[in-house]
Amino acid sequence: MTPRRRPTLDDVADAVGVSRATVSNAYNRPDQLSAETREEVLRVAERLGYTGPNPIARSLATQRTGAIAFMLDTGLSAAFSDPALSITLDALAATVDQEGHALLLLPGGDGGGPRADRVLAAQADLAVAYSLADGAPALRAVRQRGLPLVVIDQPIVPGSARVGTDDRGGAVAAARHLVELGHRRFGILSAQCLSTPRGGPLSSVEAALSQFLDNRERLAGYLETLAAAGIPAETVPVWEASGLSREDAMTGAGGLLDREPRPTALLCMSDELALAAITAARQRGIEVPGDLSIVGFDDTPAARWGEPPLTTVHQDLVRKGRLAGELALRLLAGRRPPAPTTLDVELVVRGSTAPAR
Repeated sequence: MTPRRRPTLDDVADAVGVSRATVSNAYNRPDQLSAETREEVLRVAERLGYTGPNPIARSLATQRTGAIAFMLDTGLSAAFSDPALSITLDALAATVDQEGHALLLLPGGDGGGPRADRVLAAQADLAVAYSLADGAPALRAVRQRGLPLVVIDQPIVPGSARVGTDDRGGAVAAARHLVELGHRRFGILSAQCLSTPRGGPLSSVEAALSQFLDNRERLAGYLETLAAAGIPAETVPVWEASGLSREDAMTGAGGLLDREPRPTALLCMSDELALAAITAARQRGIEVPGDLSIVGFDDTPAARWGEPPLTTVHQDLVRKGRLAGELALRLLAGRRPPAPTTLDVELVVRGSTAPAR
């Protein structure tokens, strides 16, 4: 039996009695047609079984794929356990979707970003770097291909468009809040630094060598504020949580809470780390905030529903994602990248902090 031939754009044009360009515009440039003409084209196309222009053929003709490569610093399971990423990514996707662009997710690995060969093979018109490590091989691949680049948070890449957050300012506000509450014994629960070996206790000097700019900025904000209050950096223990899972974070929080003397306050570089620290404290019979105050960073929805609700540094994740999407559209339109944008932050005080006993 001879297979049935798939209907083509020409078949639709003949059946409607219009040109090929009119049928193409019904799918690609609907603003060029009257509502009645477009409705008739789509009605006939559906009756014939025509599903629209071949996307591969269209990309060959336009030299555009319609895709944006979104480069992550970790694997997908770890990345999507981070609500801050999900909120930012959703806002970016909604922005670029309005212009018909889709996202191609490239998960990261040991190098703090996707493998270079994945970036070189990606069918994309532009790349977005989401919190990649300094010197990630993926960045060299982007440069090798000559792709326009938008950076969210880090690293700083000359010639790219960038939107970030006042990480140091947020960390200063968090540490100052705890100092003003009378705390003098601190611990810092850090996001992954790509240290060797991964995870575990770090000195403040080792933590300052983190390959992630936001880690370095937040650490500097914490330690500078504590030092100004007479608390030397070398007396503040730091624990690297290698990854974003609550389990890893609870291990790190436990390592800090099992020290003698035990800290009365924890500065955590994300809400996920802070919420895990609350759980680790509860397991040890440590009352939050009576015995221990905890401050997070991001102000994700989970922070408001913690037990107790989490004191944290608020950053506008939706606006950050939307601005990144607008930057992507700007570069895709052939315009030059503007000066970097740094979004303000605000300390939100809730129930996880109290005066030191």
